[in-house]
Amino acid sequence: MDHGHEAVPRAGDASGVAGPEPALQKLVVKSALATMGTPEYHTRFDALAPDKRGPRTVMMGDDPALAKMPASPTLFDFFKFRFDPAAANHLLQSANLALKAGVEEKGVLACLLHDIAMVGLIGGDHGYWGAQLIAPYVDEEVAFAVRYHQALRFFPDPAAGYEYPQAYIDIFGKDYKPEPYIYADYEYARAHKWYGMARMITLNDLYAFDPNTTVDLEVFTDIVGRHFRQPKEGLGFDNSPVAHMWRAMIWPRNFL
Repeated sequence: MDHGHEAVPRAGDASGVAGPEPALQKLVVKSALATMGTPEYHTRFDALAPDKRGPRTVMMGDDPALAKMPASPTLFDFFKFRFDPAAANHLLQSANLALKAGVEEKGVLACLLHDIAMVGLIGGDHGYWGAQLIAPYVDEEVAFAVRYHQALRFFPDPAAGYEYPQAYIDIFGKDYKPEPYIYADYEYARAHKWYGMARMITLNDLYAFDPNTTVDLEVFTDIVGRHFRQPKEGLGFDNSPVAHMWRAMIWPRNFL
């Protein structure tokens, strides 16, 4: 994928290059988002002071606590080496439900990716983050469905077979009302020509939490191969507008 300049090669991929320092020699400073609203937000840089840092260096590059990613990571590599198996299994179950229901392949892919940001990046506004993350690599309708499923799940559509989940009443509270932007995006999506695919995600999202069901990732090899444009340089290294988001999952605890 050409975005005006050459893709940047991975550091440390060549043979003979020294590996990362032992974990105890690394300083990990948690992100602002991970600490905001807690006392740690105000003290998270304290360990960098010379009298506390000692000989240690900050975390940069491959993290000893995580599996080393391949030089040119694929979508499946993130499922295998970064995503929590239980959380990823929700995505796999959702996609499998859609597959069994005869949903078209693009819709199955949308189900496979609908919570990718929740699993790999961030929970808040995960539909928007997820759509942005995958947009360069999927059909526009798939990105639309991932983006707007977040709003649609708060609004029942009995004609489509979707009722407001009891789980949401339990988790958010019976008096919870979404923010105005969620209402606005619901109205926009409801009138859009691609509403059906976004709504379809909510139908296959709600019931995909069976802890006794596991789905093999390889079931979706052909569908992903046909409908996900894997960059030859690897996700995170193709200089797409979202490459940095994929790198954030490759090196999630980097200081900079």
